[in-house]
This record gives sequence, C-alpha cells and structure tokens, in this order.
Amino acid sequence: MTTGLLCILISSAGSDYFYGYPGEKEPGVHKVKDVVIYENARFYCAFPSVVKRPNGELIVAFRRAPDRKVFSEKSYTHVDANSYLVLVRSRDGETWTKEPELIYAHPFGGSQDPCLLQLRDKTLICASYGWALVREEGIPYLKKPYSMAGGYTFLGGYMLRSENGGKTWKGPWYPPGIPPETMYNDMGEPLPAYNRGALCETKDGRILWVVASSDPATHKRNETHLIVSHDKGLTWQYSCPVARDETASFNETSVYETPKGDIVAFLRTADLEDQACIARSTDGGKSFEPWQKMGFQGHPLNALRLPDNRVLLTYGYRHEPYGIRARILDPECTDYQTSKEIILRDDGGNSDIGYTWPVMLDKRRVLVVYYFNIDNGLRHIAGTILEIN
Repeated sequence: MTTGLLCILISSAGSDYFYGYPGEKEPGVHKVKDVVIYENARFYCAFPSVVKRPNGELIVAFRRAPDRKVFSEKSYTHVDANSYLVLVRSRDGETWTKEPELIYAHPFGGSQDPCLLQLRDKTLICASYGWALVREEGIPYLKKPYSMAGGYTFLGGYMLRSENGGKTWKGPWYPPGIPPETMYNDMGEPLPAYNRGALCETKDGRILWVVASSDPATHKRNETHLIVSHDKGLTWQYSCPVARDETASFNETSVYETPKGDIVAFLRTADLEDQACIARSTDGGKSFEPWQKMGFQGHPLNALRLPDNRVLLTYGYRHEPYGIRARILDPECTDYQTSKEIILRDDGGNSDIGYTWPVMLDKRRVLVVYYFNIDNGLRHIAGTILEIN
C-alpha cells in the first residue's frame, strides 16, 4: 500500500467527499487499529452485529456456515442450509473468545444476519431469517407465490430473546406477515416479516423495525415498511410504508431515533447505482416523508449515537478500492449531503465485505464490526477501533 500522505476534498454531485489513507487524522476521527474478531479456515463467516452489555462485555453475533471449498466446491454462497447463528465475547474489543457459542440453528433451514438489540432492561433480542432446502419433488406443491434463491426457498423472519446476556436463548417467535406482502414460505404460510438492519428502542419504549417486502404486483422489487412492538418484541403491528419506488428496490435498513424524536431510516438500495438513501418520519413513525438520495454510494448503513449526540454512520464500500467507510452526521441526521467521507479500510479483496455495526467502547472510542476478506481470501469477522474527538 502507498504510504505517502493524501488528503483531498473533491466535489461530486454537489457533495463533499473526504479521501485519505486509513489511519490518517481527520478532524473528529482517528483510526486506532484493525482487529480480527473471528476467523476459521473451515467456515464462511459474515453479517455481524454487536452490543455492549451493562457490565462492559462486548457480544458480536454473526452467521457461520461451511466454507464450501472444504467440499471441493468452487464458489461460496450467501444461502446455505448449514448456516447458523453464533456469538463471541470480549472485554476490550481486541481479544475475543476463540470458540463461538451457538445462538440458534433453525430446524428447517439455514439462518442469516443475526441483528442484536439490547433493551434498556438488559434483555437481548435477535432478529434473523432463513432459507430452506426443498427437494425437487416438493417444489411443484409449494404455495405460490414464493421466493427462491440458489435452490433454496425463503422461510421469512423470526425473533429470539435472551434475559441472561446471551447465555441461553428463547424462541423463535415469528412476526406476522405485513399487509403489502403476498409471498408464502415453504410451508404455505404467509411470509413472516424480515429484514437485515438495526432495530431501535424508542424513548417511549416501543421497538421499531423496518422490514422488507416484495412488490405485490410483480414480486421483482423490494420495498420497506415499519412495524412496531409495544411488548419488547413479542408481538408486532404494522405501521406504515417507509420507501417504495416503481424502478428502485429498498431492503436492508437500519432505523434510528434522533434527540428531537424524528425516526430516520437508512436504506440500502438496488437498481439505483448503489446510492445510499434516507427516509424520515416527523410524527413518531406514523408516516414517512419521501425518501431521498444521500449523495454517496455504500451499503448497508448503520448509525450510532455518539456521546455529544452526533451520529457515526458506517457502511461497506463495494467498489474499488473495496473497504469500510464512515461519516459523522449532526444529531438530527440532516447534513448527509455535506458530511465528509472517512475511509476506515481500503484493502478489501472484492465486494464481498461490509455489513458494518458500530458500538461505543468507552466515552471516546468506537468499535466498528463488519465482515471482510483480503485478496479474495478467507471471509472473517473483523473490526476497526476509532477514537472520536
């Protein structure tokens, strides 16, 4: 990697971008180090989330599946009947437990994207979803319409919960299908609500979850909707649409409540040149204003409130140079068009990286968790420690 200094502000589509080498000092942010959280040559690991327990312990959950090369297969896949949810622990963000603890292995298929949320009463909830392998003779009997990818049919979403710091888990609970969704799972049931992204516990105790659904007319695009729980994730009620479009898709979404009470959804897109998008509710999640492009590329996005109420927004960058990037937004998340882009890493091996999730280590340091590969090698769970000034 080049070691010279580079710090250039350029204007693109009316937005300022900050480009610099990883580790450079950008006003407000200093990179401390990268860490490997979990890697094993026999496993493909991806899609992490992280929480910090009240006692200071960090928990990182992720999806683990066999690295298909151990079976002499040529390529990996994000859909695998043998994928399941695990976690590792740390006290300092640098040294992690070696052997993962099992969160859940779904009895009917592979699980994806464990999304952790720690409630104020210390309860942990985990949102996930799964894919099932239905053999060829069963396919004609599946209730239509259904979703299929790589030979697997979609199970939809489910929820788990732990009341003892992730030592044991209860569930699963299956959220209801939302009204716009017309798909069925492989058992002929309405598809339970699902999505990847950070959930949010609001100041008034509600849990907000932005879920995805297929376009009911064509099933070729995705749109997003808000569902709400008033009982800590045990039951859910439909609220309203978040983002939909006639040509673009919206899916993996993190939801955030600002100090003033606005509900902000950070949206991953498809068929929109990889543009990051945002949608805002000013009425507590009863309705959302029209979605907006944020002026930069990256996905999925995740937001962390800093001690001074600014917001650290992190995301994967799946274009050369592949890596992990971030921005610091104002407390109400209104300056995304002018916020400077901060490069955390630019040494990714290809686009199969990202899915960031940030957490405060202490009053000044942040750990950003993600999955990564170098030189198209082993997929592993990694992190970057930042110092926020």
